[in-house]
This record gives sequence, C-alpha cells and structure tokens, in this order.
Amino acid sequence: MKTIYDFSVKDADLKSISLESYRDKILLIVNVASNCGLTYQYAGIESLYKKYKAIGFEVLAFPCNQFAFQEPGTNEEIKKFCDIKYGVTFKIFNKINVNGSKSDPVYEFLKNQLPGVAGTTQIKWNFTKFLINKNGEVIERFSPQAEADEIEASIKKLL
Repeated sequence: MKTIYDFSVKDADLKSISLESYRDKILLIVNVASNCGLTYQYAGIESLYKKYKAIGFEVLAFPCNQFAFQEPGTNEEIKKFCDIKYGVTFKIFNKINVNGSKSDPVYEFLKNQLPGVAGTTQIKWNFTKFLINKNGEVIERFSPQAEADEIEASIKKLL
C-alpha cells in the first residue's frame, strides 16, 4: 500500500526532496497562498511548528495559485513574504496545482486517501490541511477555516 513516503517533491529552490526523509515524523501538509483572507493562518501554523518540531512534527507548505490567483509570486517571492511577514521557519515547497489535470501527484494521493465533505476529492480553497501519521498514512483532513488550535489536539495524539 502506498504511503506519503513513496513520493518526491520539489522544494522552493527546485531541489528534489524524497518524502521518505520525513519518515517517523508527524506531517501537516497544507496548500498556501500569500494574498488570501486565510493567509494569517501562517502565524498559527508556525506556532505549532515551533512548539512540536523538536519532538517529530513537520509542516510542508505547498503554494498554489489555483484559488482566485491568490499566490501569483515566484517561489523566491513567496519564501521572502513568509519570512518577513510571518517569520515562517517550516519548509516551503515549489508552487503546484492541487486540482485538475495538472494536480501534483502528492495531492492526488492525499485527496484520494481522505476525500472531503460528501466524498469530494477536490481541494476547496487555500489552507486545506492534511495530517499524516508516523507511518505515512493520511489521518485527518481539515477545512481551510480550521485554525491551529483546532488541529493541535490531533497532532498531540499522534506524537
């Protein structure tokens, strides 16, 4: 059976990263955007990352420009924005598509493992979040509106 560890992705510098390197970690995978009404969530996600990274928690952020074109920048511009505006220290990856025929394979896997409301596999909006356990299995899918404090209890259970 496939797990998240079977995939490789590109980071914001276009370096290939095997997700195998995250084995035995709890992962929060989120599609992000810099010009969204939910962009403030970077602060809460960063807070969770700082709180739990020493005990095996990682955040993988994938910029996406598919929702109202709210992530128009280059990878470099996105990283700079995240650093300056929110002090983000978790990993920012290459900008991808999360829906449609050019959807990234990681997102196809995530969506099929844990469909959303009414069984739909589509990502509804920026800041949809997937929680992955230490075995690389998709455990929970959170709506874009789910705040860090709503996600924290699920993270603590897995750690």
